[in-house]
Amino acid sequence: MKNLLIVESPTKARTIGKYLGNDFKVLATVGHLRDLPKSKMGVDVKNNFEVTYEISSDKKKVVSELLKSAGEAERILLATDPDREGEAISWHVKYLIENRDKKKKKAKDGEIQRITFHEITKEAVEEALKNAREIDLNLVDAQQGRRVLDRVVGYTLSPVLWKKVRRGLSAGRVQSVAVRLIVEREKEISAFSSEKFYRVEVVFKIGKDEFVAQLKKVDGKSIEISKKLNLFDGDYTYSQTIFSGEEAKKSVEEFVKSLENEYVVQEIRGTEVARHPLPPFTTSKLQQMASRRFGWSGKQTMSVAQHLYEKGFITYHRTDSVSLSSKAVAEFREYIKNVYGSEYLADKERHFKNTSKNAQEAHEAIRPTTVARTSEKIEDAREKKLYDLIWRRAVAKQN
Repeated sequence: MKNLLIVESPTKARTIGKYLGNDFKVLATVGHLRDLPKSKMGVDVKNNFEVTYEISSDKKKVVSELLKSAGEAERILLATDPDREGEAISWHVKYLIENRDKKKKKAKDGEIQRITFHEITKEAVEEALKNAREIDLNLVDAQQGRRVLDRVVGYTLSPVLWKKVRRGLSAGRVQSVAVRLIVEREKEISAFSSEKFYRVEVVFKIGKDEFVAQLKKVDGKSIEISKKLNLFDGDYTYSQTIFSGEEAKKSVEEFVKSLENEYVVQEIRGTEVARHPLPPFTTSKLQQMASRRFGWSGKQTMSVAQHLYEKGFITYHRTDSVSLSSKAVAEFREYIKNVYGSEYLADKERHFKNTSKNAQEAHEAIRPTTVARTSEKIEDAREKKLYDLIWRRAVAKQN
């Protein structure tokens, strides 16, 4: 065996194995191999947050097989997911290979390299093999930082929850902040003094047709006022047409008195509204849409998306980017032209920009790896529903 390629899931291993020749052996770690111990914190807070890792009890057989295969390979390629967790898993695998029993090591170990791809297709895998690199320690440090913070916060706060609420509850870096935001918001809601307000509207009838007009000015003066709210230490202004009960009653009475006057349509305004397709899905938007359409939780959506990715149906599904590759855009435009006709094709390529200042945009938006594969070609019902949602949203971008 010349090459050993290591991925995270067995499904992904089977998919990639179809694209590679007999010179490759593809194995899966089935998630993380090493982690912080379950029985203790595993983080020495007083010693520069030094961490202690141990091999998970249910992964010892997997580790044994990986190390045996690593000892027979001339080249080892780490192809875990292209994110912080994937980078950390590759780093742990490399550590285990380099620090295995010296008696089992060959005189000269095979080269260990890292490869990444954002879609599981033959072309993407082959391109990744040409661009092997070292492990990105910045991503590894980022993952370890998050994991350590989870552990320190969790092991510190969870015992408090067990005493004050009930045993079994856990606290973490995300839940703790979320709870504080909810509490602060609830305090603001409780402190808010509500006001009754009224709008004055008139229904005009012309023959069988009718339309509703809202009173906006009295004696030429606008009655729209602005109010300021203080939310989460920031000032937000909103405008509203507000009357007290007495003011509303007075306005209606004055209006009724003036009904003997003749009303004339002074101006008709028409505006053209251009409708554009929505950008392709990011992770959060996909979760939101699946929740509205199917009633799925975020966890359910990501689980189904993970299967679609591992089977090579969609690009990597953890992304905050709304952009697509020029190759994908060209493929979508060609498909629309050939299947639906040129009249349904946008005059020029559409490209979206992310409005979020914090978007990292490391990967493309979520899209089908090939536009020719429609949802009818997918057997699993849940995967079919989510894939159809992704396919339509991505292709519609060029409509």
